[in-house]
Amino acid sequence: MTLGDAVHLESGDDGHVATITLDQPDRRNALSREINAGITEALDVIEDDEAYADARCVVIEGSGGSFSAGGDIEAMIEGLEGDMPLDERVRALERRTNQLMARLVSFPLPTIALVDGPAVGAGANLAIACDMQLATADAAFGFVFRQVGLSIDAGTSYLLPRIVGENVAQELVLTGDIIGADRAADFGLVNHVYPSDEFDERADEFVEKIVSGPPVAMRHMKRLVGEGLDKSLEQALTDEATAQGIVFQTDDHAEGVSAFFEDREPEYEGR
Repeated sequence: MTLGDAVHLESGDDGHVATITLDQPDRRNALSREINAGITEALDVIEDDEAYADARCVVIEGSGGSFSAGGDIEAMIEGLEGDMPLDERVRALERRTNQLMARLVSFPLPTIALVDGPAVGAGANLAIACDMQLATADAAFGFVFRQVGLSIDAGTSYLLPRIVGENVAQELVLTGDIIGADRAADFGLVNHVYPSDEFDERADEFVEKIVSGPPVAMRHMKRLVGEGLDKSLEQALTDEATAQGIVFQTDDHAEGVSAFFEDREPEYEGR
């Protein structure tokens, strides 16, 4: 499915994996209006369209050797040359990139960024807004807002310290350094780095491990972990128990127990 000219949405053979591909390689998949709108529409389709009812995981990738170059420089130039009032420019930012990041972080299905090439500025935020990140050895990350004379946006102050800690987050945003895949992995910005010639196969294996899990339970796991840092221990324990009470009643739980005692791989159906 083509969402405008900038984003494509595809479903795997079994319908369990929905892949969103950013496809403006001539602009290094910068978060243009078209790409922002395309990703948001793709997430809406995955969540609401019956054709994606079996989806268990969302993969986001870039085309043409880039994940995303972040802010749309052409749009920035237009903004400098135009006469849009400041408050309207701020509202435009909130409507586009900010809403996209909030939508992605709160999306109910597990999300995985496949990063090949640069992921910088808001493009780096798009990657870390996903639940997991897989990178090729050629990937690079940078929170390079200072290079264009801007402060951070697109959720940097929320997402980055939660992953790398405050000290490293300060270094990354204040220096604007672009770091390679291995250093990004050391910081926890990516889960795994794979050689480029093995990336597709290794990434497919990882995604398959995610989608083979019990879908109802996996949604609760994602939500609980995502909320955990903002809760007290008491609230976290209560919410976990509530979720467990729901999952105890699923057919997938019964299947998991049966498979354990029969020494076989469970076949979860998401109910």
